[in-house]
Amino acid sequence: MARTVAVDVAAAARRDGAIVLDVREPHEYVTGHVPGARMLPVDQVSRRVQELPRAEPVYVICQSGNRSASVCELLERHGFDARSVMGGTSAWVGAGHPVVPGPRG
Repeated sequence: MARTVAVDVAAAARRDGAIVLDVREPHEYVTGHVPGARMLPVDQVSRRVQELPRAEPVYVICQSGNRSASVCELLERHGFDARSVMGGTSAWVGAGHPVVPGPRG
């Protein structure tokens, strides 16, 4: 079972420099994502897992929390300290945290 964290915990970690991994599809990401989040669509994670840092926690976010939970389970099997952001980007926005549009940011 994936470790989950509240959006406020993820937001504080991001402010402290933590990695945020957005596993939504590109068309979802560009409409609004966590500032500085790295996009890696869920269907690419297993073949690109070596691109992720193992030395620090990875906060995984999607739209509602379902995809991020499954990605966290995969990452944990590969030895990562992965944490799924409960409620995803929807909860992030609902809590008043910023999002930015576009392919970068």
